[in-house]
Amino acid sequence: MVMMAALGVFVFELRTVPYQSLQKQQTWRHGFTQRVARRPAQQFIGPDTDVITLSGALYPSLTGGKVSLLALELMADSGKAWSFIDGTGTIHGMFVITDLQRTHTEFFQDGAARKIDFSLTLKRVDDSISQMLGDLSDQLGMMANGAGEAMKGVLS
Repeated sequence: MVMMAALGVFVFELRTVPYQSLQKQQTWRHGFTQRVARRPAQQFIGPDTDVITLSGALYPSLTGGKVSLLALELMADSGKAWSFIDGTGTIHGMFVITDLQRTHTEFFQDGAARKIDFSLTLKRVDDSISQMLGDLSDQLGMMANGAGEAMKGVLS
């Protein structure tokens, strides 16, 4: 399988969470000081928080589903920042998961969804290269422990 992107140790691909849309918003901060009888004085303060939104539709019988979204939920619950690297190798920085939306539609007779629309929002938090590299072994250990506990809940 070809990787579309990776958030920490979570790989976006057809088997997990293949997104159909990646939107990146970048903003910059400017400060303004009021002046009498003149326009406000402007000062460039620097970059603001980058936001990436991944969205798409999952078909659990063909692509990822409940377990893949659960892995992203566990990552969000950790509160940690994760490196985001796209499939071309571009490193976008360290991001926290701030929002995960799911809409289940087109149900089977047992109530299981045939289709899950999702939207995942990430906000950039890194300032330095050392923070950007992070502690990968910590991330791997946390994911392994969390996935094991989550699978117990899903399978029971």
